[in-house]
Amino acid sequence: MEFYRKLSDKDLVVLLRESDKLAFTEIYERYHTLLYIYAHKKLHNELEAQDVVQDTLITLWDRRKAFSPKVSLAAYLYAMVRNRAFDLFARKKVEDKYLESLQGFITSPTPTDFLIRERDIKALIEKEIDALPPRMREIFILSRKERFTNKEIAKLLDISTHTVDTQIKRALKVLRLRLSFATWLLLILYY
Repeated sequence: MEFYRKLSDKDLVVLLRESDKLAFTEIYERYHTLLYIYAHKKLHNELEAQDVVQDTLITLWDRRKAFSPKVSLAAYLYAMVRNRAFDLFARKKVEDKYLESLQGFITSPTPTDFLIRERDIKALIEKEIDALPPRMREIFILSRKERFTNKEIAKLLDISTHTVDTQIKRALKVLRLRLSFATWLLLILYY
């Protein structure tokens, strides 16, 4: 590896074009930290900076055969990091606009929209409750809809309180896996 450390960027690029993995490793070690610092200054986010640098270096490897030895390696890498940072800014801007629009839609629904959404969510919850195994469904309905205590359910069905507890926990786990977070939250609040 000492041999590669002594090579110029142009020599490393020539070897890189020949798919020399040690040349790529040297480029990685030579530029990774510098590119990360540059990306972090642009993005002000550690994870995004790491992702941009990794993407840049992976792209360099993927495009190694087409890379021209006449192009400055450092300039090429810095330009790629800068362009990826700009892409992230543009994507964030679009995401922010979308989220803002969505937030406005969610926070100011018409009464009809709210009723339709509520009806659809309740139907989805009911469908998933109906899909539970019969005994589990019966215990869950007695607990959540009929508001029986676990002791009352155990006495009514002639089973142990522990069995009731276990069945309710399993039902909730199954429903949590099948329903989205928002629907799950409504299930807990309304049932």
